Amino acid sequence: MRVPDVVYRFYERRLARSLHSDQLPNHIGVVLDGNRRWAKQTGASTAHGHQVGAEKIHEFLHWVAEFNIPVVTLYMLSTENLNREKAELEPLIRIIANALRQLGAGLADGTQLKVHPVGDLSILPPDLAELLSETAAATRHHQGVHVNVAIGYGGREEIVDATKSYLTDAAHAGYTLDQAIESLDVDAISDRLYTRGQPDPDLVIRTSGEQRLSGFLMWQSAYSEFYFCEALWPAFRRVDFVRALRDYATRNRRYGS
Repeated sequence: MRVPDVVYRFYERRLARSLHSDQLPNHIGVVLDGNRRWAKQTGASTAHGHQVGAEKIHEFLHWVAEFNIPVVTLYMLSTENLNREKAELEPLIRIIANALRQLGAGLADGTQLKVHPVGDLSILPPDLAELLSETAAATRHHQGVHVNVAIGYGGREEIVDATKSYLTDAAHAGYTLDQAIESLDVDAISDRLYTRGQPDPDLVIRTSGEQRLSGFLMWQSAYSEFYFCEALWPAFRRVDFVRALRDYATRNRRYGS
């Protein structure tokens, strides 16, 4: 039997009121998973599933702004996704491009968003890479939610890129190999990640019921809390988000101790 919407709304409001600002995460990472399965379940085309998933992003960011969460990272397109068949990939790229334009324009209530690309722009179609760069430049000084868009992103590739950047800097500084090895530490890698200068995610949410990270923020999520939600991304509701926040608020974070 389907639970009436009015019951869910009452439950959702009660949960939201129970949360205090000091219990909320400062940075949330989200693996937006389930667009294709949602399309299959509803009899829609794969492209329509991706479109509904893109529209959900705006709705989700309203919730993020409502709870004053300053940073969110959205896993929108992995390096593996770029290997999908052309018939699926080309519409997906167009949908992502339109979503970026909307993010650049901010939320419907006037909230500005600061959009930051997270990934390897060199492997993306040139038009999409250019749009990412332009959107980041245009929103650099916006004061709203800081939105990292992980597009053309792979966690292993990010760590390799950071290591290459460190070695290049060491070579330019005239270091010998032994000196470079000696000076290599955690900060040397952290300072060269795509998210450098940002706090690591406190909470990582993955929709669709899958319980894996798929390479998402592998370095940054070392001490993150994880929340796996059964809802497919296009069907993700505010009550699902509030449940994730409530679950996070009840955890005793130990940071490896």
